[in-house]
Formats: sequence, C-alpha cells, structure tokens
Amino acid sequence: MQLSLFGEKFTQQSGILRLMDDMGRALAGSEKKYMLGGGNPAHLPEINAVWRERMEEILRNHDEFERMVANYDTPRGRQRFLEAVAALLNREFGWPVTEKNIAVTNGSQTAFFMLFNLLAGPARDGTRRRILFPLMPEYIGYADQSLDPADFVGIRSALEELDDHTYKYHVDFERLEIGPDIAAICVSRPTNPTGNVLTDAELLKLDNIARNAGIPLIIDNAYGTPFPNIIFTDATPVWNENIILGMSLSKIGLPAVRTGILIASEEVIHAVSSSNAILSLANSSLGQVITEPLLENSEILTLSNRVIKPFYEEKSRKTVAWIHELFDGRVEYAVHVSEGSLFLWLWFKNLKGTTIDLYHALSRRHVIVVPGTYFFFGLEEEWPHRDECIRINYAMADKDVYRGLEIIADEAARLQR
Repeated sequence: MQLSLFGEKFTQQSGILRLMDDMGRALAGSEKKYMLGGGNPAHLPEINAVWRERMEEILRNHDEFERMVANYDTPRGRQRFLEAVAALLNREFGWPVTEKNIAVTNGSQTAFFMLFNLLAGPARDGTRRRILFPLMPEYIGYADQSLDPADFVGIRSALEELDDHTYKYHVDFERLEIGPDIAAICVSRPTNPTGNVLTDAELLKLDNIARNAGIPLIIDNAYGTPFPNIIFTDATPVWNENIILGMSLSKIGLPAVRTGILIASEEVIHAVSSSNAILSLANSSLGQVITEPLLENSEILTLSNRVIKPFYEEKSRKTVAWIHELFDGRVEYAVHVSEGSLFLWLWFKNLKGTTIDLYHALSRRHVIVVPGTYFFFGLEEEWPHRDECIRINYAMADKDVYRGLEIIADEAARLQR
C-alpha cells in the first residue's frame, strides 16, 4: 500500500501511539502490570454511582433513551447540553457566553486537532503559521497533530529548583517572542505532564501578549477549573472572546464517552462546527445526555469540589511522600511540585542513557510509564533535560502505585551507577 503524506504522518511511530498501545497490551495481558502510564482517571465509587443512576433514569425514560441513541445531534452538539453549559458559566462565573459560544467534539483530542489545523500551516497567501507552546514540556497528544512538525514551536521553560528534590517550571517570558508566523499560543492548565498550574497573573500576561499580537490564547482545561477541578492551588476560571477554552468530561470519570467541550468566540465555534460536520457528521450524545441535569443544577461542580479534587489531592500527597521515602539516598532525582492533574513528573539527574532506556527496563518488569522525550516537541535548541524525565499517573490503586515506584527506584538507581 502506497501512503500519502497524510498516511505516512499518521501511521508512523509516535509518543501517543506508543502510550495507547502500551495501555491496551497491559490491560489485555494476564500478568500483573503496574499502569503508571496513560491518563485514565481513577474509578471513584461515588462518581460511578452517579453515572449508573443517570443511566437507569435514561433507560426508564424511553423517549430520552431513543433520542440519545437513534438521533443525530447538530454538528455543534445537543441543543439542551449547549444551553446547560452556557447557563452554568453565566450563573457561576458571569461569563457572557451563549450556546453559540459552545461546541462539542468527539473528545478534546479531536478538538485540538481541528483547532491546530484550522489555525496553523500553509495559508492561501503563501505564508505558513505556527502554534506556540510557551511552557515546555507540554502534552504528548499535541505533538503529532499537525501535518508538518514545523507548524509547532516550543519555548523552553525556566526551571526553578525549590529544594534538593523539588522543582518547578515557569514561562520564560524573556524567550517569548511573537512573530508574524505565530497563529496562536497554547497552554494546558494544569499542565500535562508536569502538574504545573499557571498562576492567574501568568495567564493574564499570556492573554495580553496574545491580544496584542491579534491571535487567540488556547487553554486546555481538561483537568482544570471549574470541572473536574483537579487543581491543588489557587486558580481562577478565566474566559474572554480571545480565549479558546477546551474542556472535557473525561476526568470527571467519563473518558469512554469521548466528549470534548470548546468555549470560544462564535467565529471559532462556527469553524469547529463546520469541521465536525465534515469529519464526523455529529458527536456522540451519550456524555451530553448523562451530564445535562448535573450542569443544570450545578451538581457537576459539587462533585468536582467535594469528591474528585480531594481524592486526587490526597493521592498526590501520598505518592510524593512515597517517592521521597523510596528514592532518598538511592537515586538522584527531583519531582515537579504537584499543583494539579493526575500526574507526577520525575527528573532523574545524571542518568546514564536516557529515560527511553529506563522506560524499556521498567517495561521488562511490567511497569508502564511515559518517557519524557515525547513531551518536548517543537524546541529549536537542544536541551538534555528532555531525556531525563518521566511522567507517572498516580490514579491507580495505592498498592500498585507504591510497588511501581519501588521498581522505578531500583531501575533508576541501576542506570545512575
């Protein structure tokens, strides 16, 4: 089979393909695996009970069930869902949005594919524009979403060592130059992979830079506020007409329903809806129908604040404590300060080889992590730090996280000798 350039691009080995393949094989195998890779949220009984109750309500209401599974929605999404999202944001945060500022996509991954390719790449006038990522490392799932890697440019973060074993990345505003080739600025908040949370001041500064350049600021809010609110520090929900805000139902416990939510100007929403119609006709209704009443009565915020956020905050605290317990005196390491998401980001100093080597060693012992190399795309300079980090997911059962960390400590110590 002879592939097009598109075919070659989307069938080559990529970080996100490796990640999803590893998860699939691990879950399918019979041997015990320690799944510290991937982004699957924890199964929280209180949250699962809500989804089960909603499904039972839907099944009892034949009209609602049949409309959910037997009717196409519009390319923007289900009207009642769009109105419920807009009303929640009006009511709780005073945002001046209507349903015309909301679009649903088949997961936020699809939303970002559409956004990046709508904004960046070759234009009719012969120019080529790029998406700028000002806080590298950034989400692995962005790296291969453009048809040409040249459409992305990453800015190396400033690295602040807080103590011997803790550090934090910051946007290096001195490196941040917005030329005429930049189509948009994009950040995740909390940042995937590091758990970093941009402060309100940093976000405001990025928004002002974007506005002055006449380009949008894209914020990936999949783990953020107002839902699922997996944020452990002060962070204000923010939106204006220059911001494209991406949200998701995945991390509130519904990853399989593939429901992404974009809040943006009507112009952006129209472009995304047009793309939706071409790529997939319409979106899945399941997640929209399940969560509509939770948006209408704000219960989605209550569940986020009282169940989801405290669970992950406590898990993060325990996991960081276990890292210090197991690594101190054995491994040269630092962990990025944990401010949100369901990930921790580990830096192994003076590693012999790279974290790709560490990844393979861990795989042989049935521990699945994600090597950091894949999160540093678009950099125009060498940075050895990119080969010294791994991302771990701490959402699994405590005993599995602890045992996985024991094995990571063993293999990292071996590779640092």
